[in-house]
Amino acid sequence: MPTPSPDWSDLLPLAIDRAAPQTIYRQLYLALRGLMLDGTLPAGSRLPPSRALAAKLGIARSSVVGVYEQLLAEGYVEGRTGAGTFVAPSLPEQPEPPQPGPAAEAPPPPPAVARYAPHLPDPGQFSPLPFNTGRTSIDERSFQIWRGLALAQWRVPDQHQLGYADPRGLPRLREAVARYLRAARAVHCEPEQILILNGVQQAIDLVAKVLVEPGDPVWVEDPAYPAMRSAMQTARARIVPVPVDEHGMVVQEGVKAAPVARLAYVTPSHQYPLGHVLSMARRTELLAWAREAHAWIIEDDYDSEFRYAGRPLASLQGIDRDNRVIYLGTLSKVLFPGLRLGYAVVPPELLPAMTAARYLTDRHPPAMAEAMVADFIEQGHFAGHLRRMRAHYKAARDGLLTALEARLGGALTIAPPDQGMHVLAYLGPSLLARGMTDQSLSAAARAKGVMLRPISPLFSAAPPRQGFMLGFTGHAPHALRAAVEKLVPLLHAA
Repeated sequence: MPTPSPDWSDLLPLAIDRAAPQTIYRQLYLALRGLMLDGTLPAGSRLPPSRALAAKLGIARSSVVGVYEQLLAEGYVEGRTGAGTFVAPSLPEQPEPPQPGPAAEAPPPPPAVARYAPHLPDPGQFSPLPFNTGRTSIDERSFQIWRGLALAQWRVPDQHQLGYADPRGLPRLREAVARYLRAARAVHCEPEQILILNGVQQAIDLVAKVLVEPGDPVWVEDPAYPAMRSAMQTARARIVPVPVDEHGMVVQEGVKAAPVARLAYVTPSHQYPLGHVLSMARRTELLAWAREAHAWIIEDDYDSEFRYAGRPLASLQGIDRDNRVIYLGTLSKVLFPGLRLGYAVVPPELLPAMTAARYLTDRHPPAMAEAMVADFIEQGHFAGHLRRMRAHYKAARDGLLTALEARLGGALTIAPPDQGMHVLAYLGPSLLARGMTDQSLSAAARAKGVMLRPISPLFSAAPPRQGFMLGFTGHAPHALRAAVEKLVPLLHAA
């Protein structure tokens, strides 16, 4: 008769440390494998029955069974029907330990790393501190409506909205946006021309992918929205800064610098950041240039909903008869940035390529959010929300202007806006005479819990102006007043 294999149950140096960071399963696996590798459990040795070992260690039998199954799968043990589990005759080969030596030289990063790395956003961009820009408010009425729409969507969800969807966006949201733009901004469009996107920034990225080749000249306002400039730089376009005066982009300067540019980017309703409106004469001039140069125009209409005096000029796209304008708008600033929904009205010639680029980027917009926004518009809540927010923001603007004039009128020159979500405050003569800059004062203010967005970094070739964008939307009135008070000793002592 064959000699029975010894039972090592009572002799194995096994223990479980319940305070160790490793799981019980991992401790037991490493311990048993180590005993096999160092010869304590030689080939052919019988492992303790799972029930006996579990009782010895005071752990669940399922843990022991799981460890045995892993060791079996890895070739350390073998099972014999009716006899138990035994150490395999030959153990799996163990990798050789790495030999110390000189560290390998890291390969150079690809060019895209150098292009993108400098454009990381300033973390302060996301701060809730007063005067930060890009923040919005939502009142209790709109919040309750939005909550009800969300509950209704999830109570009986549309199965089509839970799967993959049209990259252009939900058809009824595109229809609602088209109706709104025709009525409010005199945009000439059909629902088929609209792409629902994750904000204006995605639209700019898609335009760069579809239209811009490395080295292509692109007109960009000077000063300009910095993320637009960054997007074109990473697309390897040749940025052509075009100066801005009180009538908006100086088109003739763009023609002199690059008469056959591929693209022009403008914010005609409310130039970012200076707030000027592109005059009708300049609009006509810009459209004539685009027609003759076979160029395209990006019209970023980022905050036209919030005008506090008079009516804005109709959209540039609305007077374009040659389909050269790509019109961009956002729902994030009208509702809330976390929504991440915007739209582009795309000329028919570009629509297939833009749709394909959108599909390849992230397939489609979030369908459930689209459905809620469509309900919000179709049920008449959007217009009411706009009226309330316009009145709310106007009151916030007026309160801020009053506090600034009363407490900082000697240090800052204030430019009251008729539209938008920020006040421009230029450094006054006393600060400039002492060599103060908007960037140094911005850093000092941030240390005191106040966000001042300097405008000088937004200039490229034009002489930079020293000043701040002071966001007044999305901040409580008392927080705005308190922030002004924090600036009094800083600016008067500077």
